[in-house]
Amino acid sequence: MRFILRGLLVLLLLVAVTGGAGWLLRDQIAMVIYRRGVDAVLRADLTTSLPDGLHVGLCGSGSPMPAPDRMGPCVAVLAGKRMFLVDSGSGGVRNLQRMGFSPGKLEGVFLTHFHSDHIDGLGETMLQRWATGSTTTPLAVFGPTGVDQVVAGFNMAYGFDKGYRIAHHGPAVVPPSGFGGEAHPFAPPVAGQFATVIDGPELKVEAILVDHHPVEPAVGYRFSYKGRCAVISGDTRPTPAIELAAKGCDLLVHEALAPNMVAVQQASAEANGRPNLAKIMHDIPDYHTTPEQAAGIAARAGVGFLLLDHIVPPLPLRILEGPFLGKARTIYKGPLHVGQDGDLVSMPVGSKVTTFRNLLH
Repeated sequence: MRFILRGLLVLLLLVAVTGGAGWLLRDQIAMVIYRRGVDAVLRADLTTSLPDGLHVGLCGSGSPMPAPDRMGPCVAVLAGKRMFLVDSGSGGVRNLQRMGFSPGKLEGVFLTHFHSDHIDGLGETMLQRWATGSTTTPLAVFGPTGVDQVVAGFNMAYGFDKGYRIAHHGPAVVPPSGFGGEAHPFAPPVAGQFATVIDGPELKVEAILVDHHPVEPAVGYRFSYKGRCAVISGDTRPTPAIELAAKGCDLLVHEALAPNMVAVQQASAEANGRPNLAKIMHDIPDYHTTPEQAAGIAARAGVGFLLLDHIVPPLPLRILEGPFLGKARTIYKGPLHVGQDGDLVSMPVGSKVTTFRNLLH
């Protein structure tokens, strides 16, 4: 996507140097640029151009804390041509499109738990998949016990909108049978064991019980595809289950909260008469994982790449990554990135190579 934007910027520069004639024709020139940009965006489909493999991207690396460059928790997983999301935070499906993926090709969403920031984009995800893909079956939503209630709630909330869309666009574009989501609940796995959610000849998806008390149930997921493996932790305290699941895996996507920086927010809230916010900042570190703890899990598990997500607090300046990480880079010696929206880690099959790039910046 950024290469498209660069091309448009070059075109704008050429317009600028032409001087007065370009200014007089600025509206026409703007429309030419717009048409080319639209064509380029609609032609883009990374699902057809990526090599066969396991590809994991951050469509949302944020948390409930507001950040202009971080959408809500959302991890895209492409196993061959099969595309899934892990969690569906606010704005995540829009980023998915900006990254070059079509929501119409989504096969399913895996929810880690039911905190609002992990599910508040689910209705939009269902709608975008339905409208852009003319799907004839609802979106499969996998999750631990309780997911049926969550999905039913979104289906009900979007009930009026369903009628509007069908009346306006017609059933050929938005087939009534493809509206909304369909819950696929599974019993939370026993601690230290895995619950198989998908077991195909090439792709296996397993759920892992994690510790996000008092949020229960809460799970992480392990994706195994043709010899490549990725684990997504979801929100959790440090837990042996993630270390066990990630043993020898190519990629660990782990949540991260920096207590030293949250303490600054707590002190500021207290000093500025915001007792409710101060109490929240006091509470949240005890059910999350620090970057250093995540690094320790990755090191002991021998993972090939550590990508931190669900970044708390937001990092408005890149220079803040140092205080955020602490000693994490000395604990885990492999590739470690503080996740940003648009990050993509690719693990081609038949290889041990893992590549990293950002599709938005």
